[in-house]
Amino acid sequence: MTSATPSSERRVSARIGAISESATLAVDAKAKALKAAGRPVIGFGAGEPDFPTPDYIVEAAVEACRDPKFHRYTPAGGLPELKKAIAEKTRRDSGYEVEASQVLVTNGGKQAIYNAFAAILDPGDEVIVPAPYWTTYPESIKLAGGVPVEVVADETTGYRVSVEQLEAARTERTKVVLFVSPSNPTGAVYSEEDTRAIGEWAAEHGLWVMTDEIYEHLVYGDAKFTSLPVVVPALRDKCIVVNGVAKTYAMTGWRVGWVIGPQDVIKAATNLQSHATSNVSNVAQVAAIAAVSGDLDAVAEMRKAFDRRRQLMVKMLNDIEGVYCPTPEGAFYAYPSVKGLLGKEIRGKRPQSSVELAALILDEAEVAVVPGEAFGTPGYLRLSYALGDEDLVEGVSRIQKLLGEAKA
Repeated sequence: MTSATPSSERRVSARIGAISESATLAVDAKAKALKAAGRPVIGFGAGEPDFPTPDYIVEAAVEACRDPKFHRYTPAGGLPELKKAIAEKTRRDSGYEVEASQVLVTNGGKQAIYNAFAAILDPGDEVIVPAPYWTTYPESIKLAGGVPVEVVADETTGYRVSVEQLEAARTERTKVVLFVSPSNPTGAVYSEEDTRAIGEWAAEHGLWVMTDEIYEHLVYGDAKFTSLPVVVPALRDKCIVVNGVAKTYAMTGWRVGWVIGPQDVIKAATNLQSHATSNVSNVAQVAAIAAVSGDLDAVAEMRKAFDRRRQLMVKMLNDIEGVYCPTPEGAFYAYPSVKGLLGKEIRGKRPQSSVELAALILDEAEVAVVPGEAFGTPGYLRLSYALGDEDLVEGVSRIQKLLGEAKA
């Protein structure tokens, strides 16, 4: 007599099986595969600067390769000299005074986010997540045992949530509120006044705040970056800051991020990392020292190019009937609403969702974009303008031509 196969014998654990792959990386991989197959695909999917890493950073890494001391294990929490440099960089760039002992160096921003949530969440703890959100946030929360609670903002508020919305989402299980400015995917930037209001609300209710500052240097026009723990010092003991070198210094492939927080949380997150990955590549860490210790001249040049592309992309998208794109104030993404096109006929098809519309754009125009479903808000598309000017114009022109054929 045989018995039924118990659920414990499933091949993939329920915890990991419930996690979705990164939608942005999936779109980017598909675009690159099509391009490798000979199709002239233009990809707006990945949030990756098209500039090379500045030479002085690369040279620091070359020298590190030659130094035998970097051929060995180093402290799991990061090179002491990099942790010190990150603390000094944080003081210089945002005015936030922290010690090197409050810094954990991680394998990119994603590990920083997971380590931070894993260090403070217990099973069932709720995290308020403003949407549209970067795809990794809710998955990291779930992996850490928490429950993401979405609070949705749309184009009518510039994709910024209010204190009233956050309060409506707060329950007795709420432990953390996520705060991201500038935002991926929308480019929204919160004013100092709004940042302070959200921070004071969190402090009043004894909540933790995790704030992602990785786009701190990519703000445009009159917008200004505001570091939440600087304007609300009362949050210092319950605030975790994540950041990294990827976006500011065009170092996405170097995989160096960091967590800044209270010493007990950083110690716990470091213990986790000591078992998960141990130290970040020493060569990459030395490159990061050069990056965070150097001047911001290269960053300023990249920001000028992003600003030009930002304005051009928004204008071209808003020229399409049925599309509305607010002007992003930071990061390097446009997040247009395409709700006015859903259900309309385009080359014999009637896309009913932004997923279907994105698939149609890839098939018919050979342009890769990410649908809003990936960011918790159907009816939108995300396009990165961190690519060359010629590709940007060609790609959006193809989208204009295709969507211009839409009819009722």
